[in-house]
Amino acid sequence: MTRADVRRYVVAYDIPDDRRRASIAKALQAFGDRIQFSVFVVDAGPAQMQRLRIRLEELMKAREDSVLVLDLGPLELAQAKRFTYLGVGRPVTDATSFIV
Repeated sequence: MTRADVRRYVVAYDIPDDRRRASIAKALQAFGDRIQFSVFVVDAGPAQMQRLRIRLEELMKAREDSVLVLDLGPLELAQAKRFTYLGVGRPVTDATSFIV
């Protein structure tokens, strides 16, 4: 995998069950940065993103839960400046510091 293979994703979820919601959040914390209570930024290559999707599908109930995966494009084009906060912001890992 090269740096060019890595893409930036926003992952948001709506999980009504407290236990499943906590499990989903814990899984996402292993892959990216929490920027809101139910929103994460994940920088991942294809294999890592596939592992994340499989893990999320294992944890969620498809008939009750919703997970949105938004592809923001190649990491090399990603900029933290694209995120605008009103009020308190949360840090997002700088795209230039990604380790392959």
